[in-house]
Amino acid sequence: MSKVKLGVIGIGGMGSGHVNNILSGKCPEIEVVAVADRRASRREWAEKTLPGVQIFSEGKDLIAAKVCDAVLIATPHYQHPVLARDAMQHGLHVMCEKPAGVYTLQVREMIEEADKHPELTFGMMFNQRTNCVYRKMKEMIDGGEIGEMKRMSWLITDWYRTQFYYDSGAWRATWAGEGGGVLLNQCPHQLDLLQWLCGLPVKVHAKLHEGKWHNIEVEDDVTAYLEFENGATGVFVTTTGDAPGTNRLEITGTKGKLVCDYNGLTFIRNLTDEREWCFTCQEGFKAPPTEYVKVETDGRNEQHPEVLNKFAANILRGEALVADGREGIRGLMLSNAMHLSAWENREVSLPIDEQRFYELLMEKCKTSRHKEEKDVTMSTEGTY
Repeated sequence: MSKVKLGVIGIGGMGSGHVNNILSGKCPEIEVVAVADRRASRREWAEKTLPGVQIFSEGKDLIAAKVCDAVLIATPHYQHPVLARDAMQHGLHVMCEKPAGVYTLQVREMIEEADKHPELTFGMMFNQRTNCVYRKMKEMIDGGEIGEMKRMSWLITDWYRTQFYYDSGAWRATWAGEGGGVLLNQCPHQLDLLQWLCGLPVKVHAKLHEGKWHNIEVEDDVTAYLEFENGATGVFVTTTGDAPGTNRLEITGTKGKLVCDYNGLTFIRNLTDEREWCFTCQEGFKAPPTEYVKVETDGRNEQHPEVLNKFAANILRGEALVADGREGIRGLMLSNAMHLSAWENREVSLPIDEQRFYELLMEKCKTSRHKEEKDVTMSTEGTY
């Protein structure tokens, strides 16, 4: 095999973005041979854009047709684990868009299926892990440069969305169709990066506002307090209602603080470890001396094409993935924990009571409103 024959299930905004990346030559070891979408307008787009490619209305029919080596799943969230399991059972490699699913019980079933097929490649579309800034942060943290983590905070409020965005699809911003709001749609990347950089917290206490800034039933404003195993604490704040918004991540350790924002990455280094300074300094108000370092990176930020290229390289030559699909449950566990905490107005421990979360989610789905489908496809280019 010299190229991976790929079937793309869901060719809306994200799926068509992946297709266009492949068509433009950004993924030279991948060939799109089939697509599937329930909307007639997207199938018509595929007929015009992808001559010779097989077109299906259902993902399960594409999978059963055995016309490809692998599938990329870019459908509404509830379908991710269902289609992934079906594809694996048919011997197909799987690349799954974020999030891994809506609730961890369903994702565990997907992981169990993946474990039955060690010969298959299972990847998750965590394209933000390719960003040179986040890669450098992980390198510095894992290398001990910031010392022991004491605190983290992420103010990620530049996910602004209009009512038009939410009205553009019947599945969007409903419990039954999407399973959540900003935490499940916009923030899976940040929740993945949070656990990738800092580890999963062990306790979460969150406040979620549902439909605060938009006419929707799911959360569009979140503030969460986190505690980590070593005693470090954290705050995670996000919304789709702020304009202008902010994206600023700070991770403080005993040896200094990393600050990631629109200005790049800065390390404010303590010249003496804060814990040592605290118990040896003979002055009451003096903080340890610091130096400001503008951190240089390799500048690479290939995003979705790199994830797909490494997916193909894993299939063809066994090279490393950007993110194994099994890792998708970690950020989802954190998302589920925030929802559960807010719904029950209490602190929750991780791992959460997954059955309790599922039951509460299903209760919300029972009263989820029906929305008329609108045939709208928006480009996601430049939004990540």
